[in-house]
Order: sequence, then C-alpha cells, then structure tokens
Amino acid sequence: MTSNLTSAPIPGLVRHLAIPAGTGFFFNTMFNVVDTWYGGRLSTTALAAMSLSFPVFFLILAISSGVSTGATALIGNALGRKDHDEARCYLLQSLSFALLHALFLTIAGLVLAPHIFMLMGARGEYLSHALSYMNVIFAGSTFFLLNYVMNAILNSHGNTLAYRNFLIVGFFLNLILDPWFMYGGAGLPALGLAGIALATIFIQCLGNVYLFGQLSKTGSMPSFRLADLRPRWSYFRELFRQGFPAAMNMMTVSLGIFIITWFVGRFGEQAVAAYGIGTRIEQIALLPVMGLNISTLALTAQNFGAKRLDRIRETLRVSLRYGVLLAVIGTVAALLYSRQLMVFFTSDRSVIDTGVGFLAVEAYVLPAYVLVYISVSAMQGIKMPLFGLIIGLYRQIAGPACIFHLFTTVMGMGLIGIWWGIFGITWSAALIVVIYVSRTLAKLEKDLIPS
Repeated sequence: MTSNLTSAPIPGLVRHLAIPAGTGFFFNTMFNVVDTWYGGRLSTTALAAMSLSFPVFFLILAISSGVSTGATALIGNALGRKDHDEARCYLLQSLSFALLHALFLTIAGLVLAPHIFMLMGARGEYLSHALSYMNVIFAGSTFFLLNYVMNAILNSHGNTLAYRNFLIVGFFLNLILDPWFMYGGAGLPALGLAGIALATIFIQCLGNVYLFGQLSKTGSMPSFRLADLRPRWSYFRELFRQGFPAAMNMMTVSLGIFIITWFVGRFGEQAVAAYGIGTRIEQIALLPVMGLNISTLALTAQNFGAKRLDRIRETLRVSLRYGVLLAVIGTVAALLYSRQLMVFFTSDRSVIDTGVGFLAVEAYVLPAYVLVYISVSAMQGIKMPLFGLIIGLYRQIAGPACIFHLFTTVMGMGLIGIWWGIFGITWSAALIVVIYVSRTLAKLEKDLIPS
C-alpha cells in the first residue's frame, strides 16, 4: 500500500483509508459515550465532573495527537521520497519521543490537576469526583501516547485497519469493564468514577500489545535494539518542529473547551452537564470526518514527498466533497433528534432543555468543522503545521474570550450567546482556512514550474 499512495486513484484511496479510520473513530467516540452514560448513572455531579475533566483529559490527547501528526508527516514524507533508512530512524525516534512526553504528562498532570479543577470552580464532592477520574488517566498516559504513535506509523504506511480493529474491540470490552469496575463484583471493590477511568487505561494497555504485534506482523516495524531508541536530537528537533504546532493546535481545543466550560459554568452544573453531553453528540456527528482527516494527512504527506501537488489538490477536493455531504447529514439528524439524544444520557429536564438549545445552534456549525479539519490536515501533510496553530488560537481562545463576554453579558443573550458565539467564530475560521490553503498550494505549484 505504501507505493499506492502516490500512484493509485485518489477517490479510491480516500475511501480505503478514511472508512476504516472513520469506523474506528466511531467506536472510540462510542467508547466515550459509554463512559458518559455510566457516569450519569452515578449522579448529575459525577456527570458534571466528567464534563469538567474533558478539557484536562484533552491535554493528553493534544500531546498524543502532536506526536502522532509529526510522526505521520515525517515518516510519510520519507516513504514518498523512497528514503527507507530515514523512515526507519523517524519511526524509532518517534517511540522514544512519545515515552519522554508520557513521563512529563504523568508527573505534571498528577501535580497540577487539583489546581486546574479548582480554577474551573470545582469544590467538595464535585472536585473529588473529577480528581478520582483524572488521576487514574494521568497515571496511564504512557499507554495513550504509545497507541497514538504506533497508529501514526501504521497510517504513514497506508494501514488504518489495525487501529480500527483495536477501537472496535476496545468498545465492546468497555461495555463489560465499565459497570464491573464502577459497581464492583467478583472480588473487585466498587470504584465509582475511578473505575471508569481504570477500565479505559486497562484497554489502552491491551492496545499497546496488539498494535505492536500488528507493526511487527505487517513489516512496518523494523527489527531494532534498545540502543536504537536512544534519543537522537536532530530527529527529536524535527519531530518537535512538526509535532509541536499540531499539539498546540489540539491544545487550543482543550483551552477552548476550558474557556467555554468556564463561561457555561456560570449558569450552573446542569448547564455544564448539558454542554458535556452536547459535545459528545457533536463528536458522533463528526465521526466520518475524522476518518477523512487521517486519509488527508497520510495522502498529502506521501505525495508531498513525491512532489505530486496535483494529487494533493485532488485529495483536498475529494475529501471536502465527502466531508461536507456527511456533515449535512449530521446536521439534519442533530436537528430532528436532539431531544431523544439528550434523553439517552440523562433524565434531568433542565439538562435536556439546555442541551437541545445547544444542538439547535451547533448543528449548523458541523460543515464549518469539516472545512477547518480537513484543510489543516493537508497543511500538516505538506509540513506546514504552524497555520493550524494560528487558526486554532483564533478559533479556540482569542475569539471566544472576546465574543462570549460580548454576547452573554454586554448584549444580554445569556447562555444562548455562547452557542451563537461558537457559530460565528467557527464559520469565520473556516473561510479563512479555505482561502489560505488554496493560495498556499497555488504558490507551491508555481515554485515547482521550471523558470
């Protein structure tokens, strides 16, 4: 499949890569939905604590995504140039890179989590629930990072099937482990919210074993000695240069959720719980697009290494066409079934009504997310990840910090002002991204034309 990414027809490649990846993301999100559903069975406070934990949990996902994106781009570019020795070096160094970041995350997370939650307004039982969940997650962050980087290696070789298989099996395991760990039984004490987190970490650990086996089985992982994992700073520097903007772009999502949660939190725990459920539903609607992000990154990385800009443009056209169509379907479904979706997670009428109000606006933002995500993935594939960070700073931090106060307080719109603020900021960011990416590709094409 490695050579096919630079020669086979683009539409078929997009489907071949995106469908397994999108299927995997579906089960990954349903994994989180199961966690949210069981958290809601404990209490509204436990559900709010999980919603409060999400922006902190996202720090792990952000760093994991940065390492993964950098590895995919650099390994894919090397494979596109047929430089297999360099691809091997980046592959092994990305594993070391992930392990060092995991150590940092574990220490920093355990130390800082209480202060972050208190800053977000958590006290008493609310704080205790949030810490019981996140302390377990931080302790197992190594397993998350290793899974992400091994998936990146597989993606760069055009393999999105292995990670999909892990996510599907992980979902079904979670259905069994969540209630067992949460309520106890068979000699295991009831662990409450911490049990949900422990089930997640156990499944991630199993994923490490499975994905490493798949790397070896498919030949994507070359034989190596432990000495080969010793950090080589020239490779670390390039992984950092490519991965840091991508991680910070994801980090802006975490900070953006933090900002939104802070503004929403002024309207009470029920509002925070409703926002947490609403974002889960939004994730489900965007699941097929996540697969397109992976295929876009893998295809642009290898074709940029092969200097096939025509194929990069076609990848963007095909991916955006598929993505917008899928987002429109998600918009219609979110509008028609918003109340039924909210009722699935909670019976609290106040939470349901607030969540329906959120979805009534957020449903129209889904196509804008498609334009942003796919275009940023293309920029990462051509080794220009900084723009994604810049647009992320605008979309997640600068815009919300200004607009939310204006809409909620100055204009007196209240909670609904936050939802319309998200709408305006995201659509303006989407238009900026599309224009910038189009001009960037045109410039690269011009530079390739012999003078």
